[in-house]
Amino acid sequence: MHNEVDKENQIHYSQKISCDLKIREMEIDDIPDVFHLGEMLFEVQSLPNLYRTWDEFEVVELFLSDPEFCIVAEFEDDLLGFALGTTIKKSRSAWKYGHLIWLGVKEKFQRFGIAEKLFIRFRNLMIKDSVRMLIVDCQAENIPSVQFFEKIGFGNPISHIYMSMNLSTEYQQYQQQKKKK
Repeated sequence: MHNEVDKENQIHYSQKISCDLKIREMEIDDIPDVFHLGEMLFEVQSLPNLYRTWDEFEVVELFLSDPEFCIVAEFEDDLLGFALGTTIKKSRSAWKYGHLIWLGVKEKFQRFGIAEKLFIRFRNLMIKDSVRMLIVDCQAENIPSVQFFEKIGFGNPISHIYMSMNLSTEYQQYQQQKKKK
């Protein structure tokens, strides 16, 4: 009985969020909230192969270079998610590409349709900016993300191999040599 009540409350809350959710352009005052949410979502420990690292400069750079492609989801003055992206124009190509670089939703609000609403707004912004193809990347092991992107229409996955090299020992040696000089 208790589980049924919890499930009914969650469905009701999900419907309330869906009705009252506001998707809007990111503002400068949103940068700290976006950064801290991203810190929780994109931990290096849980995503060791993430070739882009989440840091405050990433958020600020995207906000400064492409503010029109930085959007947030807000419910009752609480930032629940964000989408950050850019466009790419290649020389010798008539096509303009859109790149969804970061998409995140607070963990307890995932599966409420917020990411999809953020994506739809992002996609519409790209269409208005004459983008002909959207690209996104995520780790192959991140099955929920892969399934989400497939569900909203992305296809043709291409595998990448990411390799890393730990330079801690070499760095320590460099520091010791530097002290000797």
